[in-house]
Amino acid sequence: MNRLAHETSPYLLQHADNPVDWWPWSAEAFDEARTTDKPVLLSVGYSSCHWCHVMAHESFEDQVTADYLNEHFVSVKVDREERPDVDAVYMEAVQAATGQGGWPMTVFLTPDGEPFYFGTYFPPAPRHGMPSFRQVLEGVRQAWTERRDEVAEVAGKIVRDLAQREISHQGAEPPGEPELAQALLGLTREYDPQRGGFGGAPKFPPSMVLEFLLRHHARTGAEGALQMAQDTCERMARGGIYDQLGGGFARYSVDRDWVVPHFEKMLYDNALLCRVYAHLWRATRSDLARRVALETADFLVRELRTQEGGFASALDADSDDGSGRHVEGAYYVWTPEQLREALRDDAELAAQHFGVTEEGTFEHGQSVLQLPLNEGVFDAEKVASVKERLLAERARRPAPGRDDKVVAAWNGLAIAALAETGAYFGRPDLVEAALGAADLLVRVHLDEHARLARTSKDGRVGPNAGVLEDYADVAEGFLALASVTGEGVWLDFAGLLLDHVLARFTDPASGALYDTASDAEQLIRRPQDPTDNATPSGWSAAAGALLGYAAHTGSEPHRTAAERALGVVKTLGPRVPRFIGWGLAAAEALLDGPREVAVVGPSPTDERTTSLHRTALLGTAPGAVVAAGTPDSDEFPLLADRPLVGGEPAAYVCRNFTCDAPTTDPERLAAALNTR
Repeated sequence: MNRLAHETSPYLLQHADNPVDWWPWSAEAFDEARTTDKPVLLSVGYSSCHWCHVMAHESFEDQVTADYLNEHFVSVKVDREERPDVDAVYMEAVQAATGQGGWPMTVFLTPDGEPFYFGTYFPPAPRHGMPSFRQVLEGVRQAWTERRDEVAEVAGKIVRDLAQREISHQGAEPPGEPELAQALLGLTREYDPQRGGFGGAPKFPPSMVLEFLLRHHARTGAEGALQMAQDTCERMARGGIYDQLGGGFARYSVDRDWVVPHFEKMLYDNALLCRVYAHLWRATRSDLARRVALETADFLVRELRTQEGGFASALDADSDDGSGRHVEGAYYVWTPEQLREALRDDAELAAQHFGVTEEGTFEHGQSVLQLPLNEGVFDAEKVASVKERLLAERARRPAPGRDDKVVAAWNGLAIAALAETGAYFGRPDLVEAALGAADLLVRVHLDEHARLARTSKDGRVGPNAGVLEDYADVAEGFLALASVTGEGVWLDFAGLLLDHVLARFTDPASGALYDTASDAEQLIRRPQDPTDNATPSGWSAAAGALLGYAAHTGSEPHRTAAERALGVVKTLGPRVPRFIGWGLAAAEALLDGPREVAVVGPSPTDERTTSLHRTALLGTAPGAVVAAGTPDSDEFPLLADRPLVGGEPAAYVCRNFTCDAPTTDPERLAAALNTR
């Protein structure tokens, strides 16, 4: 066992038995490098990363390679999901130097943390033009011992170049109608009309862009925006990227047609997409959107909820194929013969319905289940029976591993998705699941100063401080929970988190946001990135949460901070709309108000009150906030001075300091909140 044996990260624990003398990221590791005059090997990955596992097996589990590393390097292993700040800083350096990046990320550093040589996966022997890992190690060692001045010069230049990449954000105003229209036009140019989605292979679910498109349609009535969202959602839901048996989405599709996924299932993808499909149903009442939203929510609760009530980070892509070999996709793919064994007379129906062929759509004659567009007409009851039997048969296979680490930000996304999905479809169990995760975050991740820890595992808090996306996404989840449950305590908790955003993550001079707090560990550069990646950027997520909180409370500092933060969207939205979708969605809310809805009734269980409350939640006005309670309640500022109307429950809708007349009629309320 090495030094990783006492870590909480499942990824680090996977390497605790390596013969490599790993260190976790720590000041002590770099002190050791200075004392021994060795370079640092920084290896960054995450537990469900396929090529991370491959490199570990080929190199880090190899005694000869480990002996060389232990003699000549100080080896540091980092879980990118626990330390997104470390990952971001060095990934920026890798991408700047090589034009690409990915995981595993392999970086060689001076004892001062300055990078001087980069890569991703290195094979154990030279192939495809790549040097072997041993060749890389020998080359770096030779440079370190024989050309130290050159190494120092390269490292210093890289650090200086990174410092000059600071985002200019002086005096920017939030985007207006012209910028959002330009962003929509840019998305239209990159849209794939035959297959849905944007760009070519590999194709990722564009969750944040879809939220923008739905909000833009709600605010402007632009049918093209809705069509792109609707068609993309349908193609993804019919493709192999969606688990046709158990619900939930894989990380991405390796092809343009959404057929063959990279099979890992991430919490963040499924939380974001659950919410997208729920919002699509809210806009269109699509049966497909309803089914996928609920199936994805059920997947989250069934397969990712931990014993403590939080949500685990991921399911691996790989699993045992029955022969003792770990193979990508083994849990999910089928051959015609396997269908015949499981279903007998219904095997042909299943093959037609799910697109299983003798040639296969994956590897070795195996097929990923999908719903081809030319599926024909099938008996619904028989299809349901087939799915149930296949799911039972699949449950007998060795299951993929689960990363049980609870990440605050991703749990915030799940809380928002489950709370809203539960409210829309009359599923109180989903709202309860959201409450359970929120309770875990408050009990375990928040300290007495409302500072947020990034991770926990098995109810034990991890050592790493929360970053901007943690504060922003958890605040977003708490705001959604407040609107759905009518419990003002979640608004209060959101406010505590957003106060930290204002005090510790915001540049007071420019309004720009940083990914790490002002009092966080100092790296070679303070990370700052307003563009979305697999999740909303912390910058955009914070802007959206600040805006929602300001709508609830009337807080001018929070609204001003949101407007200043959205200035970057004015610059980037028209240029790179695919990569700032969440910022564009927040800008849509700003342009629409956002609207503030107060629902008052004699009691939370009164049927007329709950009808108004649900109607308010189903309104499509971008970013609208909802407060529900009794007229004498002090849980929400929006409820102040909101009496019943003629003794009946009533809803008040306000926007930009102007309020409509209160209404007791759900249909009139719906008309006020559905802007199309």
